[in-house]
Amino acid sequence: MKNNDSAIQRLAARVARQLQDSGRTVTTAESCTGGWIAKALTDIAGSSQWFGEGFVTYGNKAKLDRLGVPHALLTVRGAVSEAVVRAMARGALQLTDADLAVAVSGIAGPGGAVPGRPVGTVWLCWARRRGRGLRLTTERRRFRGNREAVRRKTVSRALQGLLDR
Repeated sequence: MKNNDSAIQRLAARVARQLQDSGRTVTTAESCTGGWIAKALTDIAGSSQWFGEGFVTYGNKAKLDRLGVPHALLTVRGAVSEAVVRAMARGALQLTDADLAVAVSGIAGPGGAVPGRPVGTVWLCWARRRGRGLRLTTERRRFRGNREAVRRKTVSRALQGLLDR
């Protein structure tokens, strides 16, 4: 696990450098990772210059109340869906002055699988302010492994996605 922690630390440090160099800021909206993305970012000294706040919205009520995810999306599409992570990212940017957001929602296991959404299914969304609008990019992944592995891989992919943007 140490190597995996080191890999996450290296990714977070690279994100930090890019944010620092670009003068941009980031926020997080997390479900299945429970704040791990924010932790990885704020483990970097000086992170208060480019990270102001993040949201851990593990339950549906939190997604509704904190991020403004529409109830209909949660009931029709489900919490682990493209529409919901897009709404989470959009909500995080609307509530902060951040330039970028990353949102994640998934089924880390061992339970929680539903038809069409097995354990390891994760939706990620990266959002960036563009003038008066937003540019959102989403991705569905199926990570293998136990709960810890799914969550760790989600954090790594979320950070890598920030680097890519």
